[in-house]
Amino acid sequence: MKRLERQLSQLLEAGTDEAGRGCLAGPVTAAAVILPESFELPYLNDSKKLTDSQRYTLRPMIEAQALSFAVAHVFQGEIDEINILNASIKAMHLALDKLNLKPAFIAVDGNRFKTYKNIPHECVIKGDGKYLNIAAASVLAKTYRDDFMKKLDLKHPQYQWKKNKGYPTSAHREGIQKYGITEYHRTSFQLLPKQLKFNF
Repeated sequence: MKRLERQLSQLLEAGTDEAGRGCLAGPVTAAAVILPESFELPYLNDSKKLTDSQRYTLRPMIEAQALSFAVAHVFQGEIDEINILNASIKAMHLALDKLNLKPAFIAVDGNRFKTYKNIPHECVIKGDGKYLNIAAASVLAKTYRDDFMKKLDLKHPQYQWKKNKGYPTSAHREGIQKYGITEYHRTSFQLLPKQLKFNF
């Protein structure tokens, strides 16, 4: 993988990505990362292609080498209000807000984004598997969101969020069917298959 190539490649470029878009509970989490030209990590890749152990090994390495990085959450109530696409983009904007350096260009994973502070950007489908700054953002977004869901699991172990992180696994949906929903569930999502009913 490499950086997106620009005529002004010496200018700071931020990569941004999100995690948790398809979950039934918890926030959508985004990260933004600005890497130095010399950055190199041998097995950095799309976080979905890495093991849990690899992601947590990479995180401090990314943070130590990055020129700037930031992570931001948008929580379930706002996801329900503005929809998951807008919430994902807002999370990326919030992460960019928190960078202590201003990028001259933004590389975005996926195909949808809203212009941020008139800074040029490019959407890259599967960019987390192509460009280092997006891959780094992918790892940070995923691990920080996983950490958040592990904390929620201490309050609500019946949904097995420690394992599924809020994604729609059979164990998560069985928990919803048996115990109902929590304040952390996204009520705008289809939490159970249509043929099942909540059992309150």
